[in-house]
Amino acid sequence: MKLLVCMSQVPDTTTRVKLTEGNKKIDETGIQWVINPWDELSLTRALELKDIAENAIEKVTVAHVGAVSSEPTIRKALAIGADDAIRVDAVASDAYFVALQLAEAIRDKAYDIVLCGIESSDHNGSTVGGMLAEFLGLPSVSAVTSLRIENGKALLTRDIDGGKEEVHVPLPFIAIVQKGIAKEPRIAAMRGIMMARTKPIAVIPPADADILTEVVEYQKPEPRAACKFVDPENPKQLIELLQNEAKIF
Repeated sequence: MKLLVCMSQVPDTTTRVKLTEGNKKIDETGIQWVINPWDELSLTRALELKDIAENAIEKVTVAHVGAVSSEPTIRKALAIGADDAIRVDAVASDAYFVALQLAEAIRDKAYDIVLCGIESSDHNGSTVGGMLAEFLGLPSVSAVTSLRIENGKALLTRDIDGGKEEVHVPLPFIAIVQKGIAKEPRIAAMRGIMMARTKPIAVIPPADADILTEVVEYQKPEPRAACKFVDPENPKQLIELLQNEAKIF
C-alpha cells in the first residue's frame, strides 16, 4: 500500500504581510515558509499508519507544486518521515492549476490513499482536494477527522452537523482532512533531518493548464479600532456603546 500526502507551503503565522507591484503581489522577501498545518497533520497520520506493521504500507510520499525555492520546506516533510517527494516545477497560481498539476503528476503512480488538507492557511480556498478527485476520477471523502486501516480497508470518521459519521471507502480514494486527524504534528528528529538530505525529490515539468483566475488587488483588513474602557460603575455608558457603536442590540 502506498500513501500520498499533498503538501503546500505557507507563510509562518507570525509573518507580517507586505504588498508590492501596486498591491497585486505579496512581497516574499524575508518570509519564513512552513508546511501548511493541515498538510502537516495529514503527514503525521500517514506516518502513524505506516508505523503499524499490519497495515503493510510500503511508503509515504509528499507531493507539492512549487518552484525550486520550496525545496527546503519539502525537506522538512522528508525530515519528519516521508520517504520521498514529488515537486511539480511550477509556481502555484490558483487551486485549479494546483489540482490539475498534482493529478497529472500522480495519475500513473497507483497510490492507494491520497491525503489533502482541507485548506491552506494563506488562501483558505478548500477546493484543491475536491478538484483533484474529479481530475483523477476517484471517490473523495471530506471533513475527515480519523483514518484507520482494518483488514486492508479504510475506515474514516468525518464531522457532520450534530455528530460524526463513519464511512468505509474502497481503495484508492482521496481523503480531505481537517484538524483531529492527528493529535499533534510530528517533530523531525536529528536522525530524520540528516536522512532527509539524501531522500529523493522527483522534479516533474508542469502540464499545460489554463490560468482561470487573476489577482486584481490585495487589500489588507482595516486596522482594529482602539479599545474603549468603561468604568464598571457606569453600566449606562456600556449599554450605549453596545447599542450605538457595536450595534449588538
